[in-house]
Amino acid sequence: MEFFEQMNHWHWLTLGLLLLAGELLGTAGYFLWIGLSAVTVGVLYAVIPLSWQLQWVSFAVFSLFTTWLWWRYQHKKDETSDAKRALNQKDKQLIGQTSRLEEDVIAGSCRIVLGDTTWSAKSFQDISKGTLVCVVSVDGIILTIEPVES
Repeated sequence: MEFFEQMNHWHWLTLGLLLLAGELLGTAGYFLWIGLSAVTVGVLYAVIPLSWQLQWVSFAVFSLFTTWLWWRYQHKKDETSDAKRALNQKDKQLIGQTSRLEEDVIAGSCRIVLGDTTWSAKSFQDISKGTLVCVVSVDGIILTIEPVES
């Protein structure tokens, strides 16, 4: 308890700078927001006298708030990025693929061979055997196909 009561703004600034230096070692952002929160408490404590309890509560609140703000920003950025990429997303890679039908398709459900796998597919029109078809959309594991027009 005595240590906490003797803490001054220099302790908070030092802790913040140590955490920021630790961030430089590659902690992927974990120490960044905690370090900035410690620096904020140090600056705040230099201006306004705070009890040691209020200092630690402020540190916790700032840490949680800044970390949450960063998570929200990063989560939105990741969702936008994921929507644009096709790497490792098999459904997006299937769109535009072509295959020859091995059997007649009556409008509705069918199976097609695409690559080395058979897929459930659906068509909105009758298509005869041997027709070249193209995948136009994917809904889960069901491909929507249309004949390729020559």
